[in-house]
Formats: sequence, structure tokens, C-alpha cells
Amino acid sequence: MIRRAIYPGTFDPVTLGHLDIVKRGLEIFPELVIGIAENPRKKPLFSIEERKEMFIESLKEVGINGRVKVKTFNSLLVEFAKRENAVAIIRGIRIISDMDHEFTMASINRKLYPEIETVFLMPSDDFAYLSSSVVRELAFYGGDVEQFVTPFVKQKLLEKMGRKD
Repeated sequence: MIRRAIYPGTFDPVTLGHLDIVKRGLEIFPELVIGIAENPRKKPLFSIEERKEMFIESLKEVGINGRVKVKTFNSLLVEFAKRENAVAIIRGIRIISDMDHEFTMASINRKLYPEIETVFLMPSDDFAYLSSSVVRELAFYGGDVEQFVTPFVKQKLLEKMGRKD
């Protein structure tokens, strides 16, 4: 069996920090499944299909080919992990306050699916502060997001905000 890991999130939008975690995950696991969560409790800027398209295009733009599948899900994460035959869930930890929530979720996921491990990865220092919400806010107020996202995502953000570059 291939040791497959899930990297879940809403990815609204995908950032270079997310892609950094993908690269790090591929150093550990031979195969990753990006699980884009629908998460009806959140009000995403982009539809789930737009988020999937942006992730697929971003992977191409940074030269990550093969070994990564991008899928969407609308279920408990552990149910998605079971369907994908995953042995691990990858979570990025940027700041210490992330740890409280992530530790709780990892414990619950282990109770629900004891075969799954949660692997915490830190992004490179260049992306330790970066989040999708920061990128959305920058784009909303006309800030330049070029250093935080791929060109494809930048273009999609500009379109969504009704702006041209």
C-alpha cells in the first residue's frame, strides 16, 4: 500500500505557504491528496471548483507534477481520509496559537480513526505569517499579492475584486 497523506484545508485561496507545505509533505510521503473542504460554516470568496482549479494551476506553476491529487470533500476529514486510504493528515503550523486548535483536532481525529496520524509541518520562515485571509484582505484593499500567491491565483483575485493589473 502506498503511504498516502491528506493535506486538507479550505485554501481560499491557495498561497505560496500552502505550496511550501506540499513540497515538505512530498519529502515525507510518496503521494499527497489535497483535500479542499467545502466547509459550509465558512463564507469562502471562491467556489469549491474555483479553489480546486487554483490549486491545480498553482502546482503546475511551481513545478510540482505527479504524486499530488487535488480533490474536494464535504464530510468529516477522517471519512475523507478513509476513502483515500490515507495513513496521515498533514497540517501546517504557522504560529503557536495554531497549535491549540490543531492539537484538539488531531486528538479527535485519532479517536474517530485510530489508524490515522497527524503530521505537523512548519512552513519556511518566508511564509510563517502567511494565511489566505491575509491575502484576501490585501487583495480587497488593492495591495500587491504577487509575493504571496502564484500568478494564476493573483489573476483570479484581481478578477474577483473587479480589478485589472
